[in-house]
Amino acid sequence: TMPHGLLWLGLTLLGALQTQAQDSTPNLIPAPPLSKVPLQPNFQDDQFQGKWYVVGLAGNAFSKEDKDFKMYTTNYELKEDRSYNVTSTLLRNQRCDYFVRTFVQTSQPGQFSLGNIKAYPPLQSYTVRVVDTDYNQFATVFFKKVSQNKEYFKITLYGRTKELPPELKENFIRFVKSLGLSDDNIVFPVPIDKCIDDQ
Repeated sequence: TMPHGLLWLGLTLLGALQTQAQDSTPNLIPAPPLSKVPLQPNFQDDQFQGKWYVVGLAGNAFSKEDKDFKMYTTNYELKEDRSYNVTSTLLRNQRCDYFVRTFVQTSQPGQFSLGNIKAYPPLQSYTVRVVDTDYNQFATVFFKKVSQNKEYFKITLYGRTKELPPELKENFIRFVKSLGLSDDNIVFPVPIDKCIDDQ
């Protein structure tokens, strides 16, 4: 079967891979309530824009078997209505794949929902929350989605560069564990050049 991490990506980005996945993740660690997930104060949507490398990934559908997971990028482009055009670029089967979706601002700055969610059956809800960021080096972002009544959540550590200082990775690991995940749910994607340096 497909590694869970790729599956998450598939579910998140395509919203379509629904069948084989469900059986392979029977006992998901429950998603924390949003009240347990910090929100970046005074979120500056214009400064958050631009390209981020996915330096760390954790979630209740990830496991150590995803250790060969390749680094990908996510680019946030602010539109006039203050929503983001979000493009992820990843290398798959030796070619570059692009996934585009819209993150719509909620009444809480720094929290978003997925635009046009009806286009992604069987997705029932999708929440994105910027936990913390300094805008020019790193960001920690929490994602939660409900699909076929199962709650999936993941946390990404974004970097403006492919390498981040060890203390940022340690903070990330600590935060992930505070949400009930373990070392087995954490993946640090392998840096690559192809595709993700082209934009």
